[in-house]
Amino acid sequence: MITGDNIETARAIARDAGILTKGGQAITGPQWRAMSPEEQHAVLPRLQVMARSSPMDKQIMVQRLQERNEVVAMTGDGTNDSPALKLADVGFSMGIAGTEVAKEASDIILMDDDFKSIVKALRWGRAVNDSVRKFLQFQLTVNITAVLLTFISSVFSADGQSALTAVQLLWVNMIMDTLAALALATEGPTDAVLGRPPQQRNSALITFEMWRMIIGQAIFQVSINLLLLNHGLEIFHLPNTAAGVAVLRTMVFNSFVFLQVFNQINCRRIQPNEFNVFANIHRDSGFLLVQVFIVAAQWLIVTYGGIAFSTVPLTGTQWVGTLFIGMLSLPVGLFIRFLPDLSACFGLESANSPAQQHLPEISAARMRMEASVKDVQHAVKFFSAIRNSQQARVIGQHAENYIENNFLSNSPSVTLARASTLPSSDTTVAPTAAVSTSNSWTRVKKAVDQNNSKDSV
Repeated sequence: MITGDNIETARAIARDAGILTKGGQAITGPQWRAMSPEEQHAVLPRLQVMARSSPMDKQIMVQRLQERNEVVAMTGDGTNDSPALKLADVGFSMGIAGTEVAKEASDIILMDDDFKSIVKALRWGRAVNDSVRKFLQFQLTVNITAVLLTFISSVFSADGQSALTAVQLLWVNMIMDTLAALALATEGPTDAVLGRPPQQRNSALITFEMWRMIIGQAIFQVSINLLLLNHGLEIFHLPNTAAGVAVLRTMVFNSFVFLQVFNQINCRRIQPNEFNVFANIHRDSGFLLVQVFIVAAQWLIVTYGGIAFSTVPLTGTQWVGTLFIGMLSLPVGLFIRFLPDLSACFGLESANSPAQQHLPEISAARMRMEASVKDVQHAVKFFSAIRNSQQARVIGQHAENYIENNFLSNSPSVTLARASTLPSSDTTVAPTAAVSTSNSWTRVKKAVDQNNSKDSV
């Protein structure tokens, strides 16, 4: 938080807003400007609040953060803020209170001047990025599966025909491109996206987990379709005739489409710790509508496609069988998610790796721990000082008692002095305290000299 208020006001506001945490550092603009670039870089990992700042302080802050390869967003409303807004990677200006110069220099204008809109922008930005990745994962899976299945079936079939005809591939291509984009890009943002750390500036678009799902699903789908082509007549108890082969090829086409339908559900979640692919699916009306449209269009194509799509009508049992084959994509996807992370072996970036996640040099937990350790150290020093003072007082009392018992009690002059201070028998007075020796070092020295003279005699 960079503000022009005084340091105490800035700290109070930052604590209430959750910006200034335990272990964080708050400085003023003059202190920041007085530092060298090396000192500023050393302060930045713990710096959370800057008070009494000037527009130049904002500009210097953006430069130092960008030197550390940070993605910097800056807010401002005044003309003096325009250099920092222009220099930042993302500049936010105020639509109501902001000047025209600040609006021209910024990238995003907050029309309501509400900082909550920045949070909305972050949610939508991460949701769009996730949607692009979901679509890429699904599209690459369909591409790899369709190419491999068409090539292998054409090469190894007796009549040279592929498993899917050209018209059927056009329908698959429509599912793969247009309908999949509509299905996977219509899910709105959730609060869960804000719980993830930001991504690195140069992170890979396709992570290891995505490649693992793409390759795993492609291998499974190609294998199941080749199995149906070679042993489908025995599995579904179809006659080895032209009519039986036509039914089998229709079932292979139907199974292929249903595999893509259920694989779209798999692609709804791409993070490694997200196992529930049906989460919030009832709120994703766009996805459900697209899925219903694909299934309805597939039924029309299979039932009434005829010569154009090279299909024949299927019975209810055959529809249930192909639907069951398509549903196998879900448990296979769950199994793939539990596979170990081997990204280091293949040189790929895992979603939880430092190459993907932008983590702070000093985390908030570490700052809290360091601050707690310092608090304990200060408490130990405080109690040690109290204990040392008590020990010093006890040692001083013992020293006084030792001096009085060994030196002052043997001195006649001190004895006479003590006797003269005692009350008479007919006088009633309150008991007096013992004679203090804290200021009687001259008498102590005299008593010691007398003892020494007696010993010499």
